[in-house]
Amino acid sequence: MDNNLAVKVTNVGKVFKLPHERANTLKGTFTSMLKMRKGPVEIQHALSDINLEIKKGEFFGIVGRNGSGKSTLLKIIAGIYQPTTGQVQINGKLMPFIELGVGFNGELTGRENIYLNGAMTGFSRAEINSMYKDIVSFAELEKFMDQKLKNYSSGMQVRLAFSLAIRAKAEILLIDEVLAVGDADFQKKCFRYFKNLKKEKKTVIFVSHDMNAIQEYCDRAMLIEGSRPVITGAAYDVSMAYTRMFIEQNQGKESKGDVYNRKKRWGDWRVKYTSVSINCTKLTDKETFFILETLALASDYINNECVFGFKIRNEKDEAIMGTNTKLKNHSFSKFTKGQKIELVWQVPNILNTGLYYIDLAIQNESYEDVYDWWEEAVQFSVEKREQNPYLIFPQYKLTVQHVSQPKK
Repeated sequence: MDNNLAVKVTNVGKVFKLPHERANTLKGTFTSMLKMRKGPVEIQHALSDINLEIKKGEFFGIVGRNGSGKSTLLKIIAGIYQPTTGQVQINGKLMPFIELGVGFNGELTGRENIYLNGAMTGFSRAEINSMYKDIVSFAELEKFMDQKLKNYSSGMQVRLAFSLAIRAKAEILLIDEVLAVGDADFQKKCFRYFKNLKKEKKTVIFVSHDMNAIQEYCDRAMLIEGSRPVITGAAYDVSMAYTRMFIEQNQGKESKGDVYNRKKRWGDWRVKYTSVSINCTKLTDKETFFILETLALASDYINNECVFGFKIRNEKDEAIMGTNTKLKNHSFSKFTKGQKIELVWQVPNILNTGLYYIDLAIQNESYEDVYDWWEEAVQFSVEKREQNPYLIFPQYKLTVQHVSQPKK
């Protein structure tokens, strides 16, 4: 195995044998075992033909629909499952953030669980003493440490488990949807922790349904569908393939082979952008900003929260900056047919000379439903002049007169 690699997965497959009868007694267990030996059993191919090399210091994402096999792959890498075929090679100490809280004892207090779980992780009592305050402070559970764990809410237990787990000394971290737990403040702590991992050049394998997180943190990613790898590459390309997979499923218009073709615009257009413009303004003597104005129209009734966002890419297709209304804590919900939504984004101008593109998106709060995803909605140039140190944005205005509705 190359010393520059942290993880190498070679021809890995995983098969589960599924019994159709549940055994509730010891006799039933032995009877079921005999039946499995004599007769056919249902075989589930959870993973097939997985080949993967992850470099040291790389932030790698694994995405896919529920039941695709992504969590199974993470557990095989962690050593929780053994592969049916193939092998996994690990170069460095590994820490799995999977099913946080396993090993905790509900009859013990939060304090006692920290010392017990810390010892199981490999910490000495002196080491736990030195970081005890930080563990409790991060979890925000100072008032509850002498209560039994069984009286904690599930969110409190996960916060405590996560706070303890991040203290482990490991070169490789496996993280399965940790950001989906806890309240908004705790999730912000998780995001800050992710940023620190990237600064420290830790190797991270991250499973998530949040394509914004995949794009922001991951260097590369893999999309798994039906137990097999579909695409492995740049995080942006993989996240787009994942998003298109849901769109094509909902529309039912194209064959499976067409799902991953790159398109400029797609969605079900229950809410759609109708116009977009960008211009530059100088707010102070030392700062310039560009103003992105968008107008959207609801073509149908929407009963859940909508998330509006944008992203700026350069000529190399690299994401430079972007955000959305969910990250900015702005809520937009329950649109009625014909309602217009106008958003004005004011963004600091930090771009160098070159050509740039703006992608626009409207999704639901879970990011699974795409109402309008518009790549390269705006193209603009930035020029740095010697006589003027500020960046100049020419003005653009694009208006869409009509967006064809997908066939149902």
